[in-house]
Amino acid sequence: MSIAIGDPVPDLALSATNDQEIRLTDYCGRNLVLYFYPKASTPGCTQEGLDFAAAEAAFNAANTTILGVSRDGLRAQQNFKTKQSFPFELIADTDEQLCRAFDVIKPKTLYGRESLGIERSTFLIDATGTLVREWRQVKVKGHVDEVLEAVRGLAQ
Repeated sequence: MSIAIGDPVPDLALSATNDQEIRLTDYCGRNLVLYFYPKASTPGCTQEGLDFAAAEAAFNAANTTILGVSRDGLRAQQNFKTKQSFPFELIADTDEQLCRAFDVIKPKTLYGRESLGIERSTFLIDATGTLVREWRQVKVKGHVDEVLEAVRGLAQ
């Protein structure tokens, strides 16, 4: 199962920071930015999280919640959130249920070795719970501004 633009998001139970169990459908009535990153506490992932955190008030003003997702365990996610003071929750998708639903697990090559990992990706879900936009193979620099612009476009 892979979610495509125009599809409703699945109603999956997910473990998140601050000992929460959340469902994507909990956010109906608000827009939702779901950003997937490869690994907590690595440079690119930290910068992306800090960029989203810096823009959190603007997203909130646009009726939008931000959630970060990686395959890291809950303890690693909580440590990452706490250390960086992220104002949003992080999902520990250790069973890759959400990653597979959004088709972000891709082959990667590092030092000549191939493995499967998360392709940095962001998804915008509107207030009805429908996927309306996606960004794949994300480059961190300038990405949050582009997502915020798309969110603001939903209100028009």
